[in-house]
Amino acid sequence: MNPSEFSKQVIDWQQRCGRNDLPWQGSGDPYRVWISEIMLQQTQVAKVIPYFNRFMARFPDLASLAAAAEDEVLHLWSGLGYYARARNLRKAAEVLQGHFSGRFPEAIEALESLPGIGRSTAGAILSLALGQSQPILDGNVKRVLARHFMVEGWPGRSAVAKRLWELTRQLTPQQEAAAYNQGMMDLGATICTRGIPRCDLCPLGDSCQAREQGRQLEFPEPRPTKTLPVRSTRMLLVQNGAGLVLLERRPPVGIWGGLWSLPECPPDTDLSAWCEAHFRAELKQIRELPARRHSFSHFHLDITPLELQLKSPDNCVMDAAARVWYNPAMPDERGLAAPVARIIEESSQARGESR
Repeated sequence: MNPSEFSKQVIDWQQRCGRNDLPWQGSGDPYRVWISEIMLQQTQVAKVIPYFNRFMARFPDLASLAAAAEDEVLHLWSGLGYYARARNLRKAAEVLQGHFSGRFPEAIEALESLPGIGRSTAGAILSLALGQSQPILDGNVKRVLARHFMVEGWPGRSAVAKRLWELTRQLTPQQEAAAYNQGMMDLGATICTRGIPRCDLCPLGDSCQAREQGRQLEFPEPRPTKTLPVRSTRMLLVQNGAGLVLLERRPPVGIWGGLWSLPECPPDTDLSAWCEAHFRAELKQIRELPARRHSFSHFHLDITPLELQLKSPDNCVMDAAARVWYNPAMPDERGLAAPVARIIEESSQARGESR
């Protein structure tokens, strides 16, 4: 099958059977395409849709996002994970407003220069919103190409990625690239799925090399397995007399960068001395809450939450930019990491039930 036949099969299928009712489709708005593409990185469509709708209701255009406080953006992103995506969205919006007059540049090199926008995301914006013939290579497209052409190796390896980019460039048509790219993403998401591909419904099934050999599930090769390291921490739930919870802002880089979190201390730390040093307050009582594990892509984090009673806890907040008192009963728009929000919620519910 030559490239024009390949792309025609995909386009025809997309127009008949593809996804055409997603909330970011149909407007030709590069802003909506951009937001959706960033949210869809490492995240399934079904989870993204409600986040996308809430985000667009709050930040309907580039200007509103560029003017937003980082906390506002992180608050709406809470639960999606990979928070650097949200911070980069806001940074890129500021650059677009300040250096590109509030418009998306039509040169792919200019788009790729923006924070958080890589080659595939830039291609998606230019093809889906602006009608250019630009290739894309997200996870769904990689899977379709790897199976159809039996591309050996894990796509994260540079040689394999290079081969997949060669294929997607060769196959992307000059006309109707938007329909073709959407069709490839739809195929990977709904037909050529990771677990049980529905090859009998695939428009490319008759020419798929992996299907011909019955080896669909061998492609693409998975990431080489390795045992994830385990880290441990204690999260400290400190309340003042009004029932407010102490939060600290995390550093801008690293896990949950820029989000608000419970204070943390290492497991082997003397808590009394730590509270004296960090809170300038005397530790009166400790209650251990159920431990939990949160998994990141590169390590597991074992969390032991501790409820602390301090003498004169109001002394804890000495720098409002770094620490705040947070009201769980009337939460404000602060970006909280999902595990932290759950710990606070469960503690508040337990306190309410014990009254």
